[in-house]
Formats: sequence, C-alpha cells, structure tokens
Amino acid sequence: MKTIFFFSIIFFFLQNSGYASNKDNIVKKLNSISNLSFNFIQTIGDKDEEGECIIQYPKKIFCKYTKKNNKIIVSNGTSLVIKNNQQYYRYPIKSTPFEFILDKQFLINKINSSRLNEFQEKYLFIQIFENNNNISVFFSKKNFNLVGWQVEDIYQNLAVTYIFDTTINKNIDEKIFNLPLND
Repeated sequence: MKTIFFFSIIFFFLQNSGYASNKDNIVKKLNSISNLSFNFIQTIGDKDEEGECIIQYPKKIFCKYTKKNNKIIVSNGTSLVIKNNQQYYRYPIKSTPFEFILDKQFLINKINSSRLNEFQEKYLFIQIFENNNNISVFFSKKNFNLVGWQVEDIYQNLAVTYIFDTTINKNIDEKIFNLPLND
C-alpha cells in the first residue's frame, strides 16, 4: 500500500512539473515576442477565409483577407475596424475578444493562473472566460508558438482561427495599424 501511495505521489509531481514546464516555455516564448506575422485560415460555421496578419503587442493587428472583397481588420490598440468593399464597422477593442487575444501580458497572466489543457497530443491551450467571451488560445506542444484561437461570438457562432508560417519580431511599418477611413 505504501508503494502505491509513493508512486502516486511521484506521478502527481512529475505530471504537474510537466505542465509547469510547458507553461514556463509558453511564457518564455511570449515574452520574447514583440510582433508576429503569419498566414491564417479562419472557419466560421462551414465558411473558410484565408489571409495574412501581423500582430504587434499590445493590442494591434492588421489582417488582409485573400478573397476578392478586400476585407481587412485593423486595430490601433483602442479601436478595431472591419472593412470590405461594401461595409465598414468600427468597434472599441474592449468590446471584442481581441481585447484579450492581443494582450500579451493578459495571456501570460492567464497561462500562469489557469490550467493548461492538451488537445490531440499536439497542442496546448488555455480557456478564457472574460466579459462574456469564451476564448481558447492554442500553442504548439512542439515549439510553444501561438497556433491559433477559438472564440464564441455573441450569436454563439464558433470562429476558429488557425495560424501558420509564423515569423517573429520582423521589422514592420507601424502605419499599417492606422485605422482606415470609411470611404
């Protein structure tokens, strides 16, 4: 009986130290990043969209979709604009999930205070429930890079964004985060 108890304790500590190590590696990776450039595939329902994005921490993003309608998403850190050929929407970033996804320090704090989960033995993720947002942020178990996120919007639509071909800390022109005008 003592042997089983002893091995259970050792297994528990080894398992927890593995999670702590993964957490530490993700935090270390995030701390080394000031910006990310990547390609993405976004799935909402049965509709896929593709494009390229640049994230500049904190809270700035520029995404250009590859479809013909010239859709872009831009955040200057306080406002978020979604624009295409026909429509122009402007939101305070605080009213969107990007308030949390684009805030590196918030993510680090959540990683440190949350349970790190595993998905398909390839990904690690944290779940965030904040201001009526249900967000999962995914990291590669292999290199601890950010690989995407999943959000549930106010209409209970599930939007999954998978990112790939990531470049870290590339020289970027800060002007891309200037909000576009409503032509």
